[in-house]
Amino acid sequence: MSDHREVAVLRWPGRTPAIDDGLAALLAAYHLRTEAEKGEPVACVDELPDRYRAEITDPRTAFADDVVLVALLGDTAVGCLVVNSLTDGQSEIKRLWTDPEFRGRGIASALLGSALAHAAEQGATVRLSVWEWRTGAIALYERLGFAVTQSWDERVQLVCMQRTV
Repeated sequence: MSDHREVAVLRWPGRTPAIDDGLAALLAAYHLRTEAEKGEPVACVDELPDRYRAEITDPRTAFADDVVLVALLGDTAVGCLVVNSLTDGQSEIKRLWTDPEFRGRGIASALLGSALAHAAEQGATVRLSVWEWRTGAIALYERLGFAVTQSWDERVQLVCMQRTV
């Protein structure tokens, strides 16, 4: 069965309190999956590093200075993305995640489109980092005009990309 409902992208926090739980669940799935892919799997959120656990348990505080976008299909939160504001006219995209059950429906593209529109309003260059094994994400970023750039992060296997909006 195919779901053809349109994806709605909302800025969080907003007027829809139900998004809070959905955002926490998306962030938990993102961090648990990432730790597993890095070869450091943990069984539950309580075992994540403090900085990641803080995002899940109190996203309002963790992302107080950021723009958080949540993709909805109906009333279900199915994807998220965080845009950090940096200095010198730059923004950084973090935490792009689509619930695996809903992938292939343009959710990540919709989130990125909203993030890029926000950055364009600010006149900002957009950067991001992505693990090299996330080849699908890298291909999506390249389709949207991001290019690999010199790394600003010393973690091995992290690809840094940038796009001028």
